[in-house]
Amino acid sequence: MRPMAPPPAGMRGPMHIGGGPRGFLTEEEKQARPKASKALLLRILGYLKPYKWQFLLVFFALIVSAVLGLFPAIITGKIVDAIIAEDTGLGVLLRLVVLAFLVLAAAQIISVLEQYINSWISQKIIFDMRNQMYDHLQRMPHAFFTNEKQGDIITRMNSDINGVSSVISVMLTSTVSNILTVATCVFYLFYTDWRLAIVGLIVLPLLIMPTKMVGKKRWELVSLSQEKQDELNQHVDETLSVSGSMLVKLFTKEQTEYQKFRDINNEATNITIQEQRAGSWFHVFLGMFIQIAPLLIYFVGGFLIISKVDTGLTVGDISVVVALVNRLYQPVRTLLDLQVDFVRSLALFSRIFEYFDRKIEIENPENPQKPDLAVCDIAFHDVHFSYEHSKEILKGVSFTVPSGSMVAIVGASGAGKSTIIGMIPRLYDVTSGSVTVAGTDVRDFDLAYLRTNIGMVTQDTYLFNGTILENLLYAKPEADREEIENACKVANIYDFIMQLPLGFDTVVGNRGLKLSGGEKQRVSIARVVLKDPKILILDEATSSLDSISENLIQSALNSVMLGRTSLVIAHRLSTVIAADNIMVMENGVITETGTHGELLEVSPKYRELYETQFKRVIDFEKNYTMGKIPH
Repeated sequence: MRPMAPPPAGMRGPMHIGGGPRGFLTEEEKQARPKASKALLLRILGYLKPYKWQFLLVFFALIVSAVLGLFPAIITGKIVDAIIAEDTGLGVLLRLVVLAFLVLAAAQIISVLEQYINSWISQKIIFDMRNQMYDHLQRMPHAFFTNEKQGDIITRMNSDINGVSSVISVMLTSTVSNILTVATCVFYLFYTDWRLAIVGLIVLPLLIMPTKMVGKKRWELVSLSQEKQDELNQHVDETLSVSGSMLVKLFTKEQTEYQKFRDINNEATNITIQEQRAGSWFHVFLGMFIQIAPLLIYFVGGFLIISKVDTGLTVGDISVVVALVNRLYQPVRTLLDLQVDFVRSLALFSRIFEYFDRKIEIENPENPQKPDLAVCDIAFHDVHFSYEHSKEILKGVSFTVPSGSMVAIVGASGAGKSTIIGMIPRLYDVTSGSVTVAGTDVRDFDLAYLRTNIGMVTQDTYLFNGTILENLLYAKPEADREEIENACKVANIYDFIMQLPLGFDTVVGNRGLKLSGGEKQRVSIARVVLKDPKILILDEATSSLDSISENLIQSALNSVMLGRTSLVIAHRLSTVIAADNIMVMENGVITETGTHGELLEVSPKYRELYETQFKRVIDFEKNYTMGKIPH
């Protein structure tokens, strides 16, 4: 009788303590478990349909691989019997060894082919799904991005969609492979000897169930350890960041924070030690069972041979049964975790589909219009607006901006000014009423045509992490050098750019952080000038800038507004005075309209704004000019 060998290399993994987070559902996952409806499953399969022939090829390879997987055990049994038989020649042994090598080589080649096709399919599905997600998110209304956390959007785009690859390999390929492996092994076990097969299958749960029990305990400790590690990371992030470390030093809390860190670190270390010790005795216990299983099979088989109950049973047959029982261990364990994998896979797709199911509320109408904008007055007609599940922001707003004129909107923060300007390029759509441009409802416009003819300079100036030239060309990719330079001159940024060592090729950094606030804003104005829109919408965020930057920007804005229909949220008196008409907003309602002089006389609210906002700027500039404030 040959000595009992350990399982093949590919089978050793399951002998370690398993389960882990993969083998069990958290309480949160149990509560949020998605319903496995027919519609959901069909929707998931819809992503696999374009690659059905490749999947069939993978499944065929898995069938061949499962069958070939039996041969090493079968050939090993033949070799054992050939060695025991005294009349066996060396040639027979050599042929069996060569056959075993060829079978193993064929199995490996098929495995590589299956993995290659499977990887290709999963990456193609991810490619399709990521493209679909990006296209869908691009067409979502602006309100979606103001309500959703940016981290959640990135998680859907990256982590969740990347997780689809694991779903394909685990939920489809791996599951089919394990089912085929179990089916072929069980079939051949009973084909070899039904009595030894029953012994082997009875022993199998004794190997698996303790592993699950210890795995669950260890998983609980791993989860707790992770919580402590997160707490540790949070403490490090807060106290060793630039701002955090300064705060600690200024309040002399070094020792306090060190003690907090030491306490958390101590708890994390103790839990990790418990987690590592949790499997120590189990390894001993499991190692004994691993040896007991073959011993029982050898004992029953030996009894049948010695007692001559079955003269057809050979030692080679017993070896085959032992090898196949070892081969069953990993697939059976994996299939026991199938429910967990299935629930997590459904949850993954449910999160992705939750975004796909978000309604695209702002899109092109069936018959988009492109009216002539030579005369492009803007009119609001009894406009009401509210964000989803929130109070009304605009309450019956009506006004007109005549073509070629400039209208300013003033009011306290939260009055609804930014919402109004967002209505014109359809960043938001009205809840009721209408917004028209050149007499046409903006909802009837071709969306790209409408937005192409509108230029916006917003409070939050955004530049991509590229060169100044790349940021300018975002408005007009085909613009030549002369157009670009003229736009920069209008925006009062040309001289600054020319003083930079790399000029237009200067990289502005993430969100333009390498430029000052005034420089960023003038680049954004130049970008709008290059776009050459019919309508100009300005949200002047100049109050936080220094006086020099503010004057440069104001001068640039005055140049840009010439000949254009302009709607401006005003933070500066010079802009207000220059306006053809001024609208005072309060709590989503336009309370007064008129010129600067008229409103000072009749509007207490405007007079208050003048005293608290505009006059303060005037006094600052006056003192700055007189030298009372250092330059």
